[in-house]
Amino acid sequence: MLNLLRDAAGLERSGCHLIDGHNGILLNKVTNELAEGAVVYVDDFAGTGMQFCKTRKFVAQSIVGNFSEFLLVPCLCEEAIHRLGREGIDFYTGMVHTRAERPLHENSPILDQETKDRFRQMSLGIHSRVGLGFSGLATMVVLYRNAPNTTPLIIRGNLDQKNFVGIFPRTTDLPIAG
Repeated sequence: MLNLLRDAAGLERSGCHLIDGHNGILLNKVTNELAEGAVVYVDDFAGTGMQFCKTRKFVAQSIVGNFSEFLLVPCLCEEAIHRLGREGIDFYTGMVHTRAERPLHENSPILDQETKDRFRQMSLGIHSRVGLGFSGLATMVVLYRNAPNTTPLIIRGNLDQKNFVGIFPRTTDLPIAG
């Protein structure tokens, strides 16, 4: 995601510092030199916000000075909004994926109850704990390069695509060649 943004907006030519969140030493050095500015986290999707908050907790230890923090993400779920708010993070997104927009989510009115129950049963039959995706989010977002782990298994399939082959498998769910 960052590479797409970097190239489309010419970020390197404009003097932005692009630092991987795992490189705490470089982040510490650059923020110490700048003393103030903004740290912009870039991701392609935020479901619960848990993964982002974990990364931010690590990154925040390396920031020196007065820096505002922002999350730039094309799509996030409404569950993430609440978590980001508790952390004091402003976010910019093109789409909020609401519970009502997810046909298999218990709060969605899109499908009639019988159809929804059948699809939910199929998903949970593939895996009783994560059949509807991580935290039961039942998202219906498939990104250009991957399906989030919050996508129901009837859409993405399961690990190694052994018991159920998905139409939009995660790259990490595909069988290992060889």
